[in-house]
Amino acid sequence: MIPEVRALIDDRLNDLTFAAPNRAVQPSLHQFARDLPTRATNRDFALACVAGLWLLHDFFEESHAISQDLDTVEGSYWHAILHRREPDYGNAKYWFRRVPSHPIFDELCKRAAMLTSEAGTPKGSEALATQKRWDAFAFVDLCERAARGPEELALLCRRIQRAEWDLLFAYCYERAM
Repeated sequence: MIPEVRALIDDRLNDLTFAAPNRAVQPSLHQFARDLPTRATNRDFALACVAGLWLLHDFFEESHAISQDLDTVEGSYWHAILHRREPDYGNAKYWFRRVPSHPIFDELCKRAAMLTSEAGTPKGSEALATQKRWDAFAFVDLCERAARGPEELALLCRRIQRAEWDLLFAYCYERAM
């Protein structure tokens, strides 16, 4: 991964709903958004990376402008995550219907089970520990409950959300470059 990208990825665990944007990285994100699509071998995957990075740093409008115009499965995936965090759960599910399956789902399912087990399987998360296939719709529902429920469940969802971000970003970046 190029250093400019590494510098923009931190260890944050985003809230389940949007927080204040990370203004400290805004100039770097703008520069990255201008540069990556010109360096990439696949412009759509590069734009998906840009949408993901704006999302990581809680820039809703910037991420939304890209993902809603990106007519790919990955554009729909970033768009769905964004609306899950907005929170607009029904709209998130609409966009997840455009992502019926994705290559990261198997690994995400495994990571979700592992993170759930490590967290002691908080009440309401039991299905994550035993599911055999990633269910994006069930995760939207779980995030909705967790956003107004127990802190242990919210923390678990935030960790899974971050694993999802990491997997999807790596997938997009690998194909962009």
